[in-house]
Amino acid sequence: MHSLEDYRPIVGNDVYADIHRRARKLYPKHYVHINSTYAGGGVAEMLQSLIPLMNNTGIDTGWRVLAGNADFFNTTKKFHNGLQGEDVNLTEVKKHLYVTQNEDFATYTHIMHECVVVHDPQPLPLVKFYKKKQPWVWRCHIDITHPNAELWDFLAEFIIRYDAMIISNESYRKDLPIEQRVFPPAIDPLSAKNMDLAPMLVRKNLDRFGVGTDKPLLVQISRFDKWKDPLGVVRAFMKVKQEVDCRLVLCGSMAADDPEGEVIYKHVEEEARPHLESGDLILIQFESNVLVNALQRSATVLLQKSLREGFGLTVTEGLWKGKPVVSTRVGGIPLQITDGVNGLLVDPGDDDAFAEAILRALRDPDWAAELGRNGKETVREKFLMTRLMSDYLDLMCDLTC
Repeated sequence: MHSLEDYRPIVGNDVYADIHRRARKLYPKHYVHINSTYAGGGVAEMLQSLIPLMNNTGIDTGWRVLAGNADFFNTTKKFHNGLQGEDVNLTEVKKHLYVTQNEDFATYTHIMHECVVVHDPQPLPLVKFYKKKQPWVWRCHIDITHPNAELWDFLAEFIIRYDAMIISNESYRKDLPIEQRVFPPAIDPLSAKNMDLAPMLVRKNLDRFGVGTDKPLLVQISRFDKWKDPLGVVRAFMKVKQEVDCRLVLCGSMAADDPEGEVIYKHVEEEARPHLESGDLILIQFESNVLVNALQRSATVLLQKSLREGFGLTVTEGLWKGKPVVSTRVGGIPLQITDGVNGLLVDPGDDDAFAEAILRALRDPDWAAELGRNGKETVREKFLMTRLMSDYLDLMCDLTC
């Protein structure tokens, strides 16, 4: 486990000292975060770094994971899609299943902390089932620009019980009678996914999955989720390959709370079959942060062709590694990329424009390298874990000091 001191060479003395000063105001209180999975997706990744660092600075911080069955996660996946604008058949059965699963969890999960932070919609109703003696905060990681109106009205019943709501983008603010703060997510530069890797370890991981670097390598790291548009990535790749001989890798794990992943994966597999057989398109369904790191560091161009995106930590990871990133103009991604300065942005769903942006980066390596250098500095200034710690320290002090 890393200590805050390990981050000092990256972020500097001022940031290091400032975090310790803020942390002392919170002694000896206890805090807890609650989400729906220990692994898979950006929320779990951030908590895996944030919570040990909080404890390392002397702030007692716990982590609870909501227990749910397949029916529950099928329902909450539909809610996730609905919050991103998709139609939802909001039946009484779905609402009952959603609420009672949280009620059951509350009966055997004791919360006696000075502040509770609940992440995303899965554990949102928990607040209803406790004698609320402390501040509760709902942290929404989803793009809620245009949520399904009926679903939003249902969830608002629980949201307004909270003392504050954290969102990733100013444009996600809603007309609610609670405080709303904007916390851009962040990456951990010392995690296995983002730390420097020896060339031998990079090569070992690529060889394990048959990923050759004899031609330009395009890589998208994301769950096999329709909102990440993996089928659109395949279509754009086919257009690029007509102009430049290259290889595409789509790599993603399956989150425990995302039951649609296997279905999407099979659709992609069918669409990509001709290129899978030639070895120019590689699908990897494997949970390994070191593998992700190796792929991102080996990529000629990194891709993130999202249709909706709360923030897009895979974009942050790519920028941190100094790679040119081609992505879409949705959600939190434009907070990270300025088109033509530290990456390339196109409109979501435009396969032709996405392919052309990739070709621009492939045809001008010097310019692409400049994009990468600028991207790394953007992350260093704005999107590292120490900045996210500071945001949480400020909020918790405002609520509990």
